[in-house]
Order: sequence, then structure tokens, then C-alpha cells
Amino acid sequence: MPHTTESPLSFSSLSLAEELLKAVEKIGFEQPTPVQQQAVPPALEHKDLLVSAETGSGKTAAFLLPTLHHLLSRRSTLFGTRALILAPTRELAQQTYNQCRALAEFTELKIGLITGGEDFKQQQGALRRNAEIIIATPGRLLELINQDAADFSHLDVLILDEADRMLDMGFSDDVLAIAGHCNDERQTLLFSATLTHYGVIKIADRILKNHYKTVALNTLHDGHSNIQQQIVLADDNDHKQKLLAWILLNETYDKALVFTNTRLKAVELQGPLRGQKLRVGVLHGEMDQKDRNRMMSLFRDGIVNIVVSTDLAARGLDVKGVNLVINFDVPRNGIDYIHRIGRTGRADEQGLAVALVKSTEWNLMSGIQRFLKQKFERRTIKELEGSYKGPKKLKSSGKAAGSKIKREPKKAAAEKVKIRHRDKKNIGKRRAPSNKPDINPAS
Repeated sequence: MPHTTESPLSFSSLSLAEELLKAVEKIGFEQPTPVQQQAVPPALEHKDLLVSAETGSGKTAAFLLPTLHHLLSRRSTLFGTRALILAPTRELAQQTYNQCRALAEFTELKIGLITGGEDFKQQQGALRRNAEIIIATPGRLLELINQDAADFSHLDVLILDEADRMLDMGFSDDVLAIAGHCNDERQTLLFSATLTHYGVIKIADRILKNHYKTVALNTLHDGHSNIQQQIVLADDNDHKQKLLAWILLNETYDKALVFTNTRLKAVELQGPLRGQKLRVGVLHGEMDQKDRNRMMSLFRDGIVNIVVSTDLAARGLDVKGVNLVINFDVPRNGIDYIHRIGRTGRADEQGLAVALVKSTEWNLMSGIQRFLKQKFERRTIKELEGSYKGPKKLKSSGKAAGSKIKREPKKAAAEKVKIRHRDKKNIGKRRAPSNKPDINPAS
């Protein structure tokens, strides 16, 4: 059952250290968000937690504040990292590092950042200098552990942020291996966008202590009531490209994210959109880390206000002002859809999510709606209305009826035609009866 607590009116009612309250005031946090109200009190009691909360809900401060308070109130002279935070992507790790530094500004706590794409020896140095808090991505951290560069034998707190995403990215074994190197008496906080992910409960049962608390602020099927979700039908990819340009030229937005299923499509869209005088950038997993950082900086600063991206950016990126998300390609499943549109409509702001759907994607989009128990608004752009109007007949599931081709009868018919053609060809070759005697010597 979800853990509930009486809503505090201010951060001071959470009984946090004075240094933290001073930082909270400087940052401008006015009142704890729901996830902070529900997660901070049991975390301060040093209980293990499984928390379901979306990015943009204030979850980072929900685990940083009690962790920082714990380190401040229980000083230690023992060597080794005291708090370890694992994040699925470099971008999320960097953002968590920045917020941790801001909240720890009035303390003397040392914080280290360990991610792939950065200098390995410098990261070894951060661990040797005994940083109390380490924020890391699993892959690089495991490399350092395997070289005996990390000591987590006195770890007080282990935090897994975006746990469902880490599992989706194949980090399950890495996470379990890292947890195996940590102090068994530690507190563990596990944060996930959903509790219905097949692996989240499984890994929670393996690394959280028995009788851990669950804080469920949302489930996968939450309606995203502050996001207007639309479907625009398209004839083909060329038609989609025209629709995409029209929306980006005519909608009102500060920043927009356009999602594709492949790197090639993301790169392919950049040129034509720039040809429309749009300020467009591209983000995908095969870019160098420096180029990725530069693109995110341009996007945050508003120099580029449209980014065409693969699912790399669908999770873990906290960019203010994204109020338009366009799915150029329909995502492969409902989970990816939620992660994509979750980039907009954050912190109670309104957002718009538009999916461009061609005939071959109808059933996929219908499956996503059914999975999420939602019905998306059908929108028509009159200036670019296409010939595809959707399936003529629908099944009760919402999928197209009769869309599957019955191949067997056609195949059988083709075989019959082949046999008839062969028979006609062989008619003239059939030997006529002969009156000659049989001269087979064996007779």
C-alpha cells in the first residue's frame, strides 16, 4: 500500500539540517512537492524505500535531502564513499550532481561524478580523495570497482534513480554487482517512473531490506491530464515530414522534442527542417559525449529550440520549457510512449504531444492507447489533409479489422495456375501410340 503522511506546509517541518534549509531557501524551493512530502519522512528514519514518481516531480530532492541530512547528522571518520547514487544516463547523472552541489552548498561534503566518456584517471582520483557522495552511471563505476579503485564497505546510502530505465538499458546485472560490493547494512532508496515494470519489483526484492516502504505517487496508467495528446494521420513518411514542419512552424511553444525510432531518421530530418528556417539540433547515442553536452547546452539556453532525438532523450533529461513533443515515428510500446511525452507537461505546466501515424502504425498506436487505458484526440491539419483516414473497420480492441492478408488461398491459387500452365505446355509433347513391336531384349 502507498505510504501516506500528513502534508507539511514547509521544508522546515521536515526537520532537515539548517545547512540544507538555507540551501533550499536560496534555490527558491517554496513548498515540498507530493513526492518530497511522502518520501522524505520515512527516508529520514533510515528506512528502505521503493518510490514511484515521474521525472519533474521533485524526486531528485526527495532522495538528496534525507541523504545529505543523514551524512551531516552522523559524521564518520571511516574511509570510503558514504552515499552512492546510480543513474542510467550521463545527462541525468550530471543533473543530479549539479542539484546535489546546490543543496550541499553550505556544507563541507565532497561530491564526485563518475560517468563514461570522461577521464578515467581523474575519476580514480575522485574516489581516492574520499568523496562522501558519488554520483555515477553503472558501466563506468563497475570498471572502477573491478580495478579495486572504489570502497563501498562503509556505505550508508545506496540510491537507484530511474531504476526502470536502468533495467531497460540492460544494467540489471551491473546494478546487482555494484550492490553486492556495498555495505549490507546500508539504506537503499529505489526510484522508478512506474511500479508496473516487470523488473522493478524483482530487483527491489533483491536489494531492499524486508518490509521496505512503498511510496506510489503514480502508476504507468496515469492520465497525464496536463498533457493534450493528439493523433494526426499521415499517408507516408514524406507526408509526415510536411506535417512535422507545419506543426513546428505554426504551434506556439518554447521548446520542442521530436522523436524518431532510428538515428538515421533523426539525422535525415535535420536538414529539411533547417531549410524551413527552424532552429533544429539532433541528439542520438552515437554522438561523442562532448557533442551531446554541447547540444544539450544549446537546447537549455534556447539557442536551439527544437531537438530531433532517438529515445536517448526520452528519459532522464530535465529541460525546462519543453511544451511540445512530436512522435515522428510511433514508439514501439506504451512504456516508451510515456517516457517520451513525459518530457512535457511537467510541474503542472500544460504540454502538447502529437503522434504522426501512418496506416502501418495504426495497430501499434491503438495498442498503446489500450495499454495506457486512454483515448487520444484525432486532429486534422486542413492545409495538409491526406488521403488516409484510418481503417474502414475496427476490431473491439481498436485495431484495424481484416488488415492481415490471407496468404494461403492466394498461394494455392497460384499453384493451380502453375499446374494448368505446365499441363498445356506438355500436351504437344505427349507421345502418340505406335504400332511398332516392343524390342526390349528382356521380354
